[in-house]
Amino acid sequence: MQKAYSILLSLTLGLALLVIVLGAYTRLSDAGLGCPDWPGCYGHLAVPEAVDGAQFQRPLETGKAWKEMIHRYAAGTLGMLILGIWVFSVWFRRRLVGGVLMPSLLLGTVLFQAALGMWTVTHLLSPPIVTAHLLGGFTTLALVWWLWLNQHRPRFSTLYHQLTTVRGLALGALLLLIGQILLGGWTSTHYAAVACGVEFPLCHGEWWPASDFRSAFVFDWQPGTNYEFGTLDNPARTAIHLMHRLGALLVFVYLGGLALWLISKRSVLFGSVPYVLLLVLFIQVSLGISNVVFALPLVVATLHTLGAALLLLTVLALNHGLYPARVSSARV
Repeated sequence: MQKAYSILLSLTLGLALLVIVLGAYTRLSDAGLGCPDWPGCYGHLAVPEAVDGAQFQRPLETGKAWKEMIHRYAAGTLGMLILGIWVFSVWFRRRLVGGVLMPSLLLGTVLFQAALGMWTVTHLLSPPIVTAHLLGGFTTLALVWWLWLNQHRPRFSTLYHQLTTVRGLALGALLLLIGQILLGGWTSTHYAAVACGVEFPLCHGEWWPASDFRSAFVFDWQPGTNYEFGTLDNPARTAIHLMHRLGALLVFVYLGGLALWLISKRSVLFGSVPYVLLLVLFIQVSLGISNVVFALPLVVATLHTLGAALLLLTVLALNHGLYPARVSSARV
């Protein structure tokens, strides 16, 4: 029974990661409104060959519509797998490690995530909705990963009383990374990734160009407004971009310093996690810089989202290993 549950978690974890990548690819290829209705596409379960122009004002772009629908199919399949995890955890709760609280939280998250997916379309890519949808995807991935770690990941040490400092630093890393992921989502939904042109580390030839921070972080929604390709003026987009750069610098210094400090301890308690953290961090920063200097290539930008997901998984693995497992009477 435990083995079957582990296989289900592994499949769900892989699909959750794929859904995040597909979502990023859909958004970055400007296909977020490829289907102007939900959950179907122009009233069909698949992309139709033609649409009624009187019923749908947005003309059919087949390529974009298929990108959107493939993402929806994958997300729907993920939802079914997560429902399976919840049913499995409830039905066999006396025989599985852990309880039903986290699977229930996961199911609730994916249901709310489906609503956010609908609102993303009906609210015409409203930045707060799209950013929340992105965060929901990362939250889903994180919860599945935590459940997977509960089944597979050995704890770092039994001397937990000696790890108080590391626990605090690891939690700080997680909170800082979540904040940066939110900034990244806000940057993407406002189409601010190239607000500084292709200059790095300068922006418009300056270290700190004219920026409109007052307009950059307004969390409102105007009914009927189409937010595709953004509505902010460039000074506001520049402000968003600069904040994302500063956040990236802070994350790089903090997470890089934490990884190097853990490596310097020469302890087997943390396994390969600090080395993986350092590697993924350098790759992620390199992808971010490449997004700027190469004017946001689709492949690089999509990989940047994947890098953020892998960085989150690594930091979560570090946090997970710093706490003792719950005493369980589960039978395998």
